[in-house]
Amino acid sequence: MNNRTIQEVRPAHASRDGDGVAIQRITGMQHAAMDPILMIDELRSEYREDFAGGFPPHPHRGMQTLTYMKRGGIIHEDNQGNRGEIRGGGAQWMSAGSGVIHSEMPTQDTEGLHGFQIWINLPATQKMSTPRYRDIPAAELAQRQSEAFNATAIAGDWVVSDTPISGPLHELAEQASILDLQLDAGNSATIEAHESESLIAYVYDGSVLKDGVEITAKHLLISSRGDRWTVQAGPEGAALLVLRGEPLREPVAHYGPFVMNTPEEIEQALQDYQQGRFVRTAPAVTE
Repeated sequence: MNNRTIQEVRPAHASRDGDGVAIQRITGMQHAAMDPILMIDELRSEYREDFAGGFPPHPHRGMQTLTYMKRGGIIHEDNQGNRGEIRGGGAQWMSAGSGVIHSEMPTQDTEGLHGFQIWINLPATQKMSTPRYRDIPAAELAQRQSEAFNATAIAGDWVVSDTPISGPLHELAEQASILDLQLDAGNSATIEAHESESLIAYVYDGSVLKDGVEITAKHLLISSRGDRWTVQAGPEGAALLVLRGEPLREPVAHYGPFVMNTPEEIEQALQDYQQGRFVRTAPAVTE
């Protein structure tokens, strides 16, 4: 066995996006060890004014989004004819492909909100593919419990401390997989991965120990290469969003909501959007 270790720790940065929504953001557009994960946003506030404006209609091209809500509700609508609503524990997946215009707005009854949006890169061969969308209610997510951990699999197949768990979503690019992992104080869990995969974890509650030092919430852990990674919780436990996927190793050109491979492709995306070429096609819901 080749055990992984924490090779880098990256702090999240407070930011605002959409119509003034407060977020904690980690970007990995040019970070090889995060590939194919492009960005992780944590949305978390007890105050509606921090997120009431939501994310009004805006375009995307060349990437996928996965929105996972732990608390509160979000409504998705897009120009492909899709509409979906998820509440605490559910997820929404969208593959923007050649172009989507969508909005993500908090439900009227949401007073406190906690969730994540992850951007996943699409390979060059799929960046102009047909847009797709899917809702995953909380009841469809897979859960496993042990004396050491609670795990919720949102996407992909996982093995945690020799316990297999498979999420309902397998449409993420490059076999990207997402797991919500919670550990009680002092407990540890071992996550299996392919040697070639990127494997990272965002600490959103509690802390994780590295050489006896606590790494607290709002930090991203980037692992070294290997096929097993043992994560140990700090004295108050830990909650982590764990992500993995096969690196694309392709050039990334990024401008706002567009992620392509070259500046010329970004310029084309801007022109297509400004000239109304992000038009509605047949509904693109994935069952």
